[in-house]
Amino acid sequence: MPGGSHASNSRASSGAASSARSAPASRAPIGCSVQRMGAHARERPAPRSRRRAGRRRPAGVDRRAAGGYGRAPMPFPPDLDALRALVARFAGRRVAVLGDVMLDRYLWGRVDRISPEAPVPVVEVERESFTLGGAGNVAVNLASLGAVPVLFGALGADAAGGEMRAAFEARGVSSSAIVEDAARPTTVKTRLIAHSQQVVRFDRESRADLAGAALDALLAALERDLPSCEALVVSDYGKGVIQPATLARALGLARARRLPVCVDPKESHIDHYRGVGILTPNQHEAGWAQGRRVTDEASLLEVGWGLQRRLDAEAVLVTRGAQGMSLFERGGRVTHIPTVAREVYDVTGAGDTVASVVALALAAGADYPAACYVANHAAGLVIREIGTASCTAPQLLASLADGAR
Repeated sequence: MPGGSHASNSRASSGAASSARSAPASRAPIGCSVQRMGAHARERPAPRSRRRAGRRRPAGVDRRAAGGYGRAPMPFPPDLDALRALVARFAGRRVAVLGDVMLDRYLWGRVDRISPEAPVPVVEVERESFTLGGAGNVAVNLASLGAVPVLFGALGADAAGGEMRAAFEARGVSSSAIVEDAARPTTVKTRLIAHSQQVVRFDRESRADLAGAALDALLAALERDLPSCEALVVSDYGKGVIQPATLARALGLARARRLPVCVDPKESHIDHYRGVGILTPNQHEAGWAQGRRVTDEASLLEVGWGLQRRLDAEAVLVTRGAQGMSLFERGGRVTHIPTVAREVYDVTGAGDTVASVVALALAAGADYPAACYVANHAAGLVIREIGTASCTAPQLLASLADGAR
């Protein structure tokens, strides 16, 4: 899935659990060793082991042991019947989403001339549309797959906030746990699109932490509604909803109920997420957090394992654009999942899709590799659309079936 960063309101995936949830059982070590060089560790390939007769390695999937803990891989990817059963269990799952909600507004037009006032194009706007972005897009993705999202966030006391509440209800997403804060505007990102190309984007937002009565109301909503959920997604865009107070309350409630927790992180907040289940940064975010740009496999392994160990997370999924995804699990297993995207029109919101599907699959009983495998297919579907998008269960099943051929 293509690259992106937090400059976009619906996070683009640069590729697509709770702290109490244990990682899948591992088999016996296969002898992978690590050679240390200075402060860094480099993987030394394990000896090639003999395969059992008749057993084929899935094409395009690399599950090598790394990080010095070498474990034999579980069978991967899941067979199609198992994937169908997993997606069937999505229906009716209650998934909490805590994060920054925002409105993605699009102005569509065409360019015929350059302005006589300045060397800029004149766009004749022909139509306008909007979608729900950020944590709102996570919730819409969940609803599209048959789940029941419970969305915790904040809106301004303005027209855009009212527009968003109506849009949530129309898409089957309750807004009862979204608080109103008159001290801040509703976050709105307006994109001007001409001939299917983005020309410019305008942002209206506040990055100040939610405070006062609005914060108290959000904490109360978490206490009231989160315990009835089966998983938690934290969608952090740095707009003030995700802060120590809200994280402590949400993660405490999730841990008490042993819920899967999936975090789509803001890289500058990375140390806030210690001990969570799984994080889903894109390659740029992961590299920024670790102070190391990912340029090749060695730097990818260093960044992925470094982030997993630094946060003591059960897993870190690094999404990598055209290179797909790499999953780093506690215990020393790395799973490389190739992209399934055939057409890429817009990566806006792909990261939201990854986080939502990973959390939903975990709630439905998947292990981390299977959850990420399904999320990879979902993200491959949404980036075929211009603007933030979601996929349905039938579309996802069709993609999984195509991938099994």
